[in-house]
Amino acid sequence: MIDASLQIDRYQLAGQIRLRARKLGFDLVGIAAAEPSEHREYLKRWLDDGQAGTMHYLARRFEERTDPAAYLPGARSVVCAAINYHVALEQVPEDQRAHHGKVARYALGEDYHEHLKQRLFALADWMREVVPEAQTRVCVDTAPVMEKELAARAGIGWQGKNTCTINERIGSWLLLGEVITTLDLPHDEPAIDRCGTCTRCIDACPTGAITAPYQLDARRCISYLNIEHRGEIELPLQRLIGEWLYGCDICQDVCPWNSKAPDANDPALQPRFPTGTINLRQVLSWGPDEYRAALRGSAMKRVKLPVLQRNARIVLSNLCDTSCD
Repeated sequence: MIDASLQIDRYQLAGQIRLRARKLGFDLVGIAAAEPSEHREYLKRWLDDGQAGTMHYLARRFEERTDPAAYLPGARSVVCAAINYHVALEQVPEDQRAHHGKVARYALGEDYHEHLKQRLFALADWMREVVPEAQTRVCVDTAPVMEKELAARAGIGWQGKNTCTINERIGSWLLLGEVITTLDLPHDEPAIDRCGTCTRCIDACPTGAITAPYQLDARRCISYLNIEHRGEIELPLQRLIGEWLYGCDICQDVCPWNSKAPDANDPALQPRFPTGTINLRQVLSWGPDEYRAALRGSAMKRVKLPVLQRNARIVLSNLCDTSCD
């Protein structure tokens, strides 16, 4: 709560927080109530059904994950912020396409976890300077929070049929972060779902991972298979992975709201691989030192070298199936 003796108007403070967040480089900012998730029971069923695959960590800290006030006792508000990470990509030369694997856009720049945390910590520090008794807790996607639901509550964007957060101006190329706080701030209006009757993301998903609008079976998602799943991948799913070495952008590439997405101007988010691809033969030749040098400071280090090379073999095989005699 804000001490009345400080004579800080809560609406004025909320406006100052938004302004500060934008000065720190966030493209979007909104404020949501720190209330329990409306999707708690769905999440529990989803986990019990095994749709998280080997991501067992999602079942841990369930109370904190579904209630911000369990993560930060006394929490009243969640400041939600987002950064656009869309970047234009160069064309892969025709004679190299048969041995280049694709990387999801979010992983092309510097590791967004550290990039967002630095800015969120700066925002949280400023909030505590303004209201010293305020408590804060910073979150990026590794924290146990329902960040897409919170972003929708805060007006950042609605959760689309592909389960991505979509903003009508920027699209779904959004990196999300939060500052949970004990400050009682006025809340923004929730985002309006504007997916309408469109099913392009569902129709385009090669593995059928989007089992129904707003529902995703992670076990079939290409991003899960080539990042989170560390064991062998079933042969039928290997074929459906196509050219994706790390992650997948198919359901975002086909989304109409992304057709006019602006480009990110943040230097840290510019692609280290300008074509958005990596030479698969080089990946297979890497030793530990080459791996560390090529991916230093990258979110791609989420995948260790043996798994990345497993992915490279799968993609090379898929590319050969379509281009080899």
